[in-house]
Amino acid sequence: MKYIRLFLVCLAVCLLSANLYAGEVAQGKCVEYNETARQITIEEYDTVISKDNPYGKSTGNMLVFDCTTAKIGIKPAAGDVLRIAFEKQGETRKALKVMNVSKQDLRKK
Repeated sequence: MKYIRLFLVCLAVCLLSANLYAGEVAQGKCVEYNETARQITIEEYDTVISKDNPYGKSTGNMLVFDCTTAKIGIKPAAGDVLRIAFEKQGETRKALKVMNVSKQDLRKK
């Protein structure tokens, strides 16, 4: 009984600490990728997915991400659909990973 209680406490601590380090995720159409300034601007999409809108509908919000230390897969271009994992640091959105959803074919893996 002692070990089960200890295991449950350890499990709870692990789950809570994992959520503290989780970043946020945004998805949308790439409006601009400034390679020299290492910034990406996207037009954010909502999370309602349908046959007509496989990536969601535009919310009209323009989001700017600092990509100085981000891992970027396929180089984004204007019009590509991107999924960006980021952390908010004050008013700045610091991108952690950038995935080009529209050019990546997961079925080939």
